[in-house]
Amino acid sequence: MESILIHPENSDQMKAVKAVLKALKVPFEHQPTPLPAHISSSIAKSMKQYDEGQTISIENFAAKHFSKK
Repeated sequence: MESILIHPENSDQMKAVKAVLKALKVPFEHQPTPLPAHISSSIAKSMKQYDEGQTISIENFAAKHFSKK
């Protein structure tokens, strides 16, 4: 028997595909896609900053990064 790879673009598509496969009693495996290395390193850096107390409020972030008109 053949296998197919399906690449849903969002969680709604994934839910629909799983529902159809379950309804048809087609066995399937879910294999999560790992995050790219640059994303993983950015997350690790941000978590370290949080652990070290290097945080700012949403209000301060908005004031710093968004211009007021």
